[in-house]
Amino acid sequence: MATTTDRIPDLTVELDDGRTTTLSDLAGGEHLVVFFYPKAFTGGCTAQACHFRDLGAEFAEVAARRVGVSRDDRDTQARFSAEHRFDFPLIADPDGTVARAFGAKRPGPIPSKRQTIVVDGDLHVLHRISSETNMDVHADDALAFLKDRKAG
Repeated sequence: MATTTDRIPDLTVELDDGRTTTLSDLAGGEHLVVFFYPKAFTGGCTAQACHFRDLGAEFAEVAARRVGVSRDDRDTQARFSAEHRFDFPLIADPDGTVARAFGAKRPGPIPSKRQTIVVDGDLHVLHRISSETNMDVHADDALAFLKDRKAG
């Protein structure tokens, strides 16, 4: 399980648009905010992902890219993204490999934990947000952390 001093392995991932890429390519040398949600199209997960979408300009101001991850398959992720017009990619993680690397995997077939992890361009874990019930805290806390980091 990743802690705030860990480096995440540079995994190869499948995106909602069918492309295969690596986490470091997604970061592009900037901060990467990786948010995990249990299941696409559920009320809480939709609210969480849409809040990340709605704060896109603010994340751009602090040079941070966003990516969502769930155990849903690529087709489900693609429909979820299209329906809500997300301006960031979604990672299809049906076997939980990405969730495991970030410490967000639950045992067995249960969906991943609702967590957000901020990593730097080298994939070092900088900050972790964990709340199963407050959907807005993930984007809000990640953004506040990045603004403080930029100001400091």
